[in-house]
Amino acid sequence: MREAALAVLLLAAAAASARDYPAIKAQVVPIQVAPRVYYVQGGTGVASAANEGYNSNAGFVVTSDGVVVIDVLGTPALGNALLGAIRKVTGQPVRRVILTHYHADHFYGLGPFKEAGAEVWAHRDALEYLDSGEAERRRAQRAQDLFPWVDESMPIVRADRWLDEHTAFTMGGVDFEIDHLGPAHSPEDVIIVLPKKGVIFGGDILVAGRIPFVGAADSRQWLARIDRLLELKPRVIVTGHGEASRDPARDLALTRDYLVFLRKAMGKAVEDFVPFDEAYAKVDWGRFAKLPAFDAANRVNAYGTYLLMERELLAR
Repeated sequence: MREAALAVLLLAAAAASARDYPAIKAQVVPIQVAPRVYYVQGGTGVASAANEGYNSNAGFVVTSDGVVVIDVLGTPALGNALLGAIRKVTGQPVRRVILTHYHADHFYGLGPFKEAGAEVWAHRDALEYLDSGEAERRRAQRAQDLFPWVDESMPIVRADRWLDEHTAFTMGGVDFEIDHLGPAHSPEDVIIVLPKKGVIFGGDILVAGRIPFVGAADSRQWLARIDRLLELKPRVIVTGHGEASRDPARDLALTRDYLVFLRKAMGKAVEDFVPFDEAYAKVDWGRFAKLPAFDAANRVNAYGTYLLMERELLAR
């Protein structure tokens, strides 16, 4: 009787928590990629009111001693939906959340997981972003684009543990390895490797079927990290956006080819002293123009790469 009463209280608490978040239409559905290893897949476009901010992926691993979650989606409501999806798969508590990087579409869902008692891990290079004021500026922008799912009162949740270059642990018989691959998409990029399952959670180092967001990223380092990912020869890479890759060599080619194209086009413009607007207009973007997120991301990516190529030229 006591256990039954406790179960009723837990369900009531979960329902009350769910009412604290704006309703969403998005369906957060677990997809299994290996025994006890799952991910959920957002849309392929950029975060918007139309997709309720659900444009990224997150994953979770069920062990005999609890659940490890990798990334938590892009709004508190989506994080709550992810937590609900996990509870449909297992009654094990969520022990730990590991963030691949501190970008809005991957960490804004942290609130419900902290309320559930999870410990958050991330790489310490994210502290520069969190301490700079940029996190607050980004939240204000997202509050305009994604209200009511994000507003300026949403807490920016910091990690409980800051990681260095390599961390390994075992939970419930499952081995985890966390490796820092930044700077690539972000300075703090980490991958989470499940060596006995042949699965890697790669964050935004690999995106599938869409244009990656490059912005001010170090694309030269990013290309080197792609090669390192391939050297690990995983069976599956769970991407930061798009479908999980069961053919990493093929799927990494799109991200690699796009970065190489950006660097070549913008690098030539810099070497020839062509102003950015003129250079951008002259480039034939046809190979990538029909991919999701191109219209929203490509010009920003090109400008960030143009500035990067200027810095690289000056450093020669």
